[in-house]
Amino acid sequence: MRLRIFLFAVLIGFNLRAQEGEPHDEAQTPRVPRERIPPAPALAPDQALKTFKLQLGFRLELVAGEPLVQDPVQIAFDPDGRLWVLEMRGFMRNLEDTGAFEKIGSVAVLEDTDGDGRMDRRTVFLDGLVMPRALALARDGALVAEPPNLWFCRDTNGDLRCDEKVMVANDYATEDAPKLGPRANPEHAANGLLRALDNWIYSANHTARFRDTDGTWQREATIFRGQWGISQDDFGRLFYNANEDPLRADFVPSAYLGRNPHYRNAAGVNVKLYDEKAVWPIRVNPGVNRGYRPEQLRPDGTLATFTAACAPLVYRGDNFPREFEGNVFVCEPAGNLIRRYTLEEHGVGFKATNACRQAEFLASTDERFRPVNLSNGPDGCLYLVDMYHGILQHRIYLTGYLRQQTLDRGLDRPVDLGRIYRVVSESQPPGARPQLSKAGAEELVKHLSHPNGWWRDTAQRLLVERNDSSALAALKQLATAGANPLGRLHALWTLEGTRQVDFATLKRAIADAHPKVRASAMRISEPLLKNQPELIDELLAHAGDAAPEAQLQLAFTLGEVKEPRAEEALAKMVSRNATNACLRDAVITGLGGRELEFLERLLADNNWNAPKAGAEKLLGALARCVFIEANPDRVNRLLDLAASRPVSESWQRLALLDGVIDAAPAGSAARIKPVRLNAEPPALAALATLKEVEDRAKKIAGLITWPGKPGARPEVAAKPLTAEEQKRFEQGKELFLVSCGACHQPHGLGQEGLAPPLVDSEWVLGPPQRVVRIVLHGLHGPVNVKGKTFQLDMPALGVFEDDQIAAILTYIRREWGHTAGPVESDLVKKIRAETEKREEAWTEAELLKIP
Repeated sequence: MRLRIFLFAVLIGFNLRAQEGEPHDEAQTPRVPRERIPPAPALAPDQALKTFKLQLGFRLELVAGEPLVQDPVQIAFDPDGRLWVLEMRGFMRNLEDTGAFEKIGSVAVLEDTDGDGRMDRRTVFLDGLVMPRALALARDGALVAEPPNLWFCRDTNGDLRCDEKVMVANDYATEDAPKLGPRANPEHAANGLLRALDNWIYSANHTARFRDTDGTWQREATIFRGQWGISQDDFGRLFYNANEDPLRADFVPSAYLGRNPHYRNAAGVNVKLYDEKAVWPIRVNPGVNRGYRPEQLRPDGTLATFTAACAPLVYRGDNFPREFEGNVFVCEPAGNLIRRYTLEEHGVGFKATNACRQAEFLASTDERFRPVNLSNGPDGCLYLVDMYHGILQHRIYLTGYLRQQTLDRGLDRPVDLGRIYRVVSESQPPGARPQLSKAGAEELVKHLSHPNGWWRDTAQRLLVERNDSSALAALKQLATAGANPLGRLHALWTLEGTRQVDFATLKRAIADAHPKVRASAMRISEPLLKNQPELIDELLAHAGDAAPEAQLQLAFTLGEVKEPRAEEALAKMVSRNATNACLRDAVITGLGGRELEFLERLLADNNWNAPKAGAEKLLGALARCVFIEANPDRVNRLLDLAASRPVSESWQRLALLDGVIDAAPAGSAARIKPVRLNAEPPALAALATLKEVEDRAKKIAGLITWPGKPGARPEVAAKPLTAEEQKRFEQGKELFLVSCGACHQPHGLGQEGLAPPLVDSEWVLGPPQRVVRIVLHGLHGPVNVKGKTFQLDMPALGVFEDDQIAAILTYIRREWGHTAGPVESDLVKKIRAETEKREEAWTEAELLKIP
């Protein structure tokens, strides 16, 4: 999944063959005649303003332009309304990308000293950076991502200049680390650094989240999200996107979904929100990547669908009319436009629709307009970051077609430009400039109920960072009795961030009138459940909560309570809502190792005698978990349970058996590793005599084995690892968990739409020469794994040393019951040298040619 931010010019008159980033056998014939393509000169900011078409009722204002700002890629407003700008000046300064590793990137602070809405003073907070790519304000400074490091940069004397740098992580955006040289890839590396409602800082394109606790930085694994840019709504739900995939969201906190190693692909995260991908530019776009393909452009030469979607932003300001609250804006720099999506609630989730029929909220006829980020401002306006850079496709993916377009159109010059705009509603003036850096605790607590999300977020951050005891009483009062539910919500999370939440506050918040406040209180209560069991009583009292979001969160939270009454409540909840996929999966994620007992509880309940909607899926999912666990005694119990179903409840038997069969990929041509039992299961023979399940019994027989089973493959004993190989295995385990585990998961079963399984994968267990190449250079889909096709891209991990790659591969080839041989660092070194000049990812066809 590369962020395809493309060059825009056109080549007419002859064909070019694809280069580095493209298939080598695809002709790239221009489809738009030269005479139909308008020129694309670099315009002065005031001239550029005339090229925009904006939805009625709004105006666009210039906030800053070159030379005050150059190559901006992200902005952030500090508590006093000063604008911090991250400048990636090293990006593609020419077609050869020379200068990419020059120390010319910076973080600048802009100020409007005369109050006219335009910035007029620039202070360089930090310079000498190599390709900086993410920024988040924190305490007396900022988090700054400079691959492969994430720095906490402090201003210790109040002069707005960094004088102290502390490393928070040394594996952030490693794909763009300078040590990779020509293989460094800025299009596929971590970015974003969004401080969310739950006090964690999330990134796009990264699998770790960070948290500042009294000045100490914590780190936890999280799921992979999107490509470039990340946002949240008023309730902390995360939004992201990638290229042709304009908008996705997490409906639920992702941390819950990985807690059951036997259950794969639980619903609720990485949810596609849109039904169609059409875009509506106001100029021809022949220079987009794959603009030579018939389906990429309309007959009039305009871009047909999203190709470089990035930087989603949920509007949470108070300058726009009320119907804009919660709308999501998405940048499309390839089409020189910004999309506005409205969201329609559907239970705990929503669907997105283009708010402008066959049009866009904002579009430009200036081909150099490159909206690469958005921000909510303290004045309630929507801020746009325009990199205003002719070349937007990185060299790694630059084809001869796009290179020639750039030269023909002069898009490679000039450089060091950039603009920041704001969209202002004509219905009311922008809000006042904040002065929060010196605000007291009482004032900050009041701002937790501000109608503008920027003020609420900033007040929460400052209160958490200061952890001032004088705010405690006001916070508890707001959390339990505040008039604004958003204020109550922020007060709860501020108490969580300062570790000052208590039973009395939670008891009242769990009974709050607003379902999303109730849900947050339930979630926040979890660390207290072990030592304050009376909280469990409060939770159980809400087992009948009809609000979808509260009900769903209660299912997640009760999954943290390992006691019978919690499971009884979960059984009742899921019985009432068996068709609710998110709720069903929430329950199962909390049952790791107890799925069989939960199944037995359900089947013993007379309410489950007759079939009902969704019941088969629930029973099947639980059975699948038991089979994936592969415990011989428990698999036997499961088969006994299926065989013992009375005729009147035969639907249960079918559901259980189908769940077991679903544990194997449908239609797989790959050999599936069978579950090994201690002896032939009597229940299997009994099932084989039942005509209605005879075929199912045969399929299940192929998924299990036992000593002496006729025709069974003999079990191959793994050759013991030497002491040195075992040490390598242990090192690989540590590296895997911090690098690969967030996508492929610690259990190796992968994630739907993100990463294929490693367990029993033919790529993991096959020739090591292939998997070494995948790690060194990445893999470009489609790729078949265990009979299923994955249209996914895996980034290169060549930043790791040879011995580290050997360790990771040794680990995955010997973990999860695997018996493949270890990988030696000498092999990695040899292949790295042989493929030194390769820049593109491998394809399946190429790898299969390697013995």
